[in-house]
Amino acid sequence: MQDGLKEIDVSVKCVRQVVRYVRSSQQRTLKFRECCAHQEVECSKTLCLDVPTRCNSTYLILATAQNFEKAFDKLHLFYDGFSTHLCTHTFEDGNVAGPFVCDDWVNVRNVIKFLEIFHELTEKVLGSRYVTSNCHFEDICELDSHLKACLASDDTNLSKMAGKMKEKFKKYWGEPEKMNKMIFIASVLDPYNKLEYVGFALEEIFREGPGKKLTAEVDAYLNSLFGDGNVRTKSVRTKQLLKRQKEDSGSVGAKSELERYIGKGQEPLSDDSDDFKILDWWKINAPRFPILSELARDVLAIPISSVASECAFSNGGRILDSFRSSLTPRLVQSLVCVQDWFRCEGTPINVVEDLEFLEQIELGKILRYMSVLVKISLLCKFK
Repeated sequence: MQDGLKEIDVSVKCVRQVVRYVRSSQQRTLKFRECCAHQEVECSKTLCLDVPTRCNSTYLILATAQNFEKAFDKLHLFYDGFSTHLCTHTFEDGNVAGPFVCDDWVNVRNVIKFLEIFHELTEKVLGSRYVTSNCHFEDICELDSHLKACLASDDTNLSKMAGKMKEKFKKYWGEPEKMNKMIFIASVLDPYNKLEYVGFALEEIFREGPGKKLTAEVDAYLNSLFGDGNVRTKSVRTKQLLKRQKEDSGSVGAKSELERYIGKGQEPLSDDSDDFKILDWWKINAPRFPILSELARDVLAIPISSVASECAFSNGGRILDSFRSSLTPRLVQSLVCVQDWFRCEGTPINVVEDLEFLEQIELGKILRYMSVLVKISLLCKFK
């Protein structure tokens, strides 16, 4: 995104400067509100500043500022110093900002539309409360398709932006030999995609010849994972399920399970659904695909972002402060787990309904009862 924004850097800097001008004092903010009311700008959003090194925040400042285009165009009528400021202010590179022109807003609207998909993908990657590894390859394919469409656009600026970003995209995904094939396996284990989608997408990204070759490698890699003795004998439960499956199917062989799933047998592709939950699907279908479900459990748990682990370390730092430095590892683990459970609670705690319980805690009845239970459990343990 940074490489693409360099092509329309002047327009982005102008938007950043006028937003900074309005937010620099309370008096200017009030004048801007008067201008919005006069121009009948109906927008409840508030102008926000961005961090230039964080492209997602740059998208947000542009997306918000475009709603106030009419107000910015007439602000010089309400504040005499606005035009003077634009004509005299210099950027970090020494260039003068200059007044806003029609082309600047055209560039802003184009870049907002262009960066919207990157904003959505950034929000998805930064999420830490859902499994994302199965969506990773699909997102890569969507980015590639988006960049190709923009490269063929009649808009010169948009095409230049896409060209710069395509170069950086190739740096990471342009050589299939260097790509981690586990990204493809996670997509195959998504019943919406399977091997059919992965093969088609690879041919779209890398052309037909290299795409088919890579698809064959993915198929071979999946079969090796499926046939690995460590996967088949990973637990007693897995072996029991495998034995039961062979007995029920007349010993048709373990490979038929993989063939049924990827669509070579009677197992069709699933219909797309917005409320689909892949972990629930594998939990329900575990009796039908015992070995694949174990493989899916391991592969789909692979994070595509370091956000979750960073949050865990931050959380641990808040718990193990200077006043709690003597907590045992087991107690720290319990505190982290309880906090995570509270955050994942589907329905918020109703304080009004729990007043009686809270009053009992205040009186110490619950604590005394819990201490008795702990003593009993310790006695049983020693006996």
